[in-house]
Amino acid sequence: MSLTIALAAPFRHARKERLKKNEIIYYLAFDRHWMNIEQANSLISRAAEEGLIEYEGDMIKPAFDVSQVEIPIGFKPSSAIFERSDPYQDLLGRIVSECGHSAQVVVSEMNSLIQKEFDGNLRPEAAIVIVAKKYGVGFEDMLPALRDQIQKR
Repeated sequence: MSLTIALAAPFRHARKERLKKNEIIYYLAFDRHWMNIEQANSLISRAAEEGLIEYEGDMIKPAFDVSQVEIPIGFKPSSAIFERSDPYQDLLGRIVSECGHSAQVVVSEMNSLIQKEFDGNLRPEAAIVIVAKKYGVGFEDMLPALRDQIQKR
């Protein structure tokens, strides 16, 4: 979420729908001193990979509604913003927190599903979605990331 906030900030500050890459880097690195130039470039690349921004020529446009992002007063992204999240682990954590089961119980149920119902022919990413659906845990927002994770393997 802090990635979205960090991306929304330069657009909100400039009150523009599109910015050049160097304008975003200037805002993140020099105006706010949130990161260095290399980190700002990395942040923009990661945002493009995750589909949070779109390129229109040499301009960058957010793929989300910037006005809906709340930027807390005094916000400064932590170093965790540069860490890639694991959608499988994120969904597992969501199931654990919403259902009250331990991670061990959820993984055991998932492994049982893979072996007994699908004879080992189901990816863990798909199994975790089935378990999430069983417990009524929202997973729709994680589907693109889970799909990408499967395609990378």
